[in-house]
Amino acid sequence: MQIQKILNNNVVIATDSKNNEIVVMGRGLAFQKKVGDEISEECIDKKYRLANNELSQKLQELLEDVPVTYLELANDIIEEAKKVLKDPLSDLLYISITDHLYSAIQRVKSGVRIRNLLLWDIKRFFPEEFAIGKKAVAEIEKKYRIDLGEDEAGNIALHLVNAQTEADNENVYELTELMQEIIQITSYYFKVQFEEDSVYFYRFTTHLRFFASRIMSNNQLSDETDDELLLIIQKKYKNAYQCVEKIAEFIQKKYHYPMSNDEKLYLTIHIARLVQKVDTT
Repeated sequence: MQIQKILNNNVVIATDSKNNEIVVMGRGLAFQKKVGDEISEECIDKKYRLANNELSQKLQELLEDVPVTYLELANDIIEEAKKVLKDPLSDLLYISITDHLYSAIQRVKSGVRIRNLLLWDIKRFFPEEFAIGKKAVAEIEKKYRIDLGEDEAGNIALHLVNAQTEADNENVYELTELMQEIIQITSYYFKVQFEEDSVYFYRFTTHLRFFASRIMSNNQLSDETDDELLLIIQKKYKNAYQCVEKIAEFIQKKYHYPMSNDEKLYLTIHIARLVQKVDTT
């Protein structure tokens, strides 16, 4: 592995045997080294091989202004996210979280805190990502005695959500807004307030997340349900199905997305279960 650029004594840009650029870290890695020198694998603690050289270049530029400790913080968060979340994460996350953590910590140090207006919805719709954000904030407070607070835990969660949806060119803000709209229609139709800490609400929002994702990417679920089954569901869950028809009308009007019968069926079942649990509690 050959050094291409030295960022500091502990961080260099190197190329591997396939000529891919890699950010390489190790204590004293670049001490008395120069561009073109080889690096021993024994000296390397961590490697960051990004998806393409363009991303690698962006990370290099960022690390010229941001201490490498923030990349290490970001890496810890991303490693935790990889364990917990099912979807693959975009490599851009290394850049976005590193940059965000640096900016957020500098703001808090100077006494400036910015309210996260989406915090309430993030907690509701993305509980796994928010839990990772809270854990990261707790670790930062433990190591650096800086309390970023729940607002920043929510911001970290948003970066994680974006990193999962980037492949489909989704916008997490639009995704969250659509989920909120569907819940409002359902709540208004049944004249109930949902218990948002319940497992039933979590299951419902998990389904909504993927449903909203299909709408954002215009990737309609194909119909495989026969008409007889749909009629049974309509009859069994009459009110829930009528609520879904209201949702379908709204989505068609605002997003120009026609819901398939399969989507109506699944959403009807989820709403029926959710409302049933509200009625029996």
